[in-house]
Amino acid sequence: MGSRRQARIIAFQSLFSQDLNPKKLDEILTLNWMEPKEREDLEPDVLFFARYLISGTLEHWDEIDSVIQGQLRNWDFNRVGKVDLALLRISVFQMLFAKDIPPKVAIDEAIDISKRFATDDSYRFINGVLDGLRKERGL
Repeated sequence: MGSRRQARIIAFQSLFSQDLNPKKLDEILTLNWMEPKEREDLEPDVLFFARYLISGTLEHWDEIDSVIQGQLRNWDFNRVGKVDLALLRISVFQMLFAKDIPPKVAIDEAIDISKRFATDDSYRFINGVLDGLRKERGL
């Protein structure tokens, strides 16, 4: 697994946890939910990128949620699964604020991660929301 994929998974798991049990940013960035050995073994670039995704997504949380809500058709925001929502938030952050990450990469990564962690149909939903955003914003 590539280091950026690993970082995205860590960020996704952290933000999923944050949605269920909110904490302060500095506490989230410690990644104390991970096993100590697992956390110690992380490469510095994985840690850096995961923390970048976490802090950036949290910084723009409300705006990101608003963007996601704007992409939902005949679907209530509160009905979006927490796993899907965490992946959408990270991906929207990358698409709108991380100019060095091509939107297609953010979408593809979200789809691939959803196939591992979400329901069988989640990847279609995530792709629809993110591709709609890409087309709407000309990304």
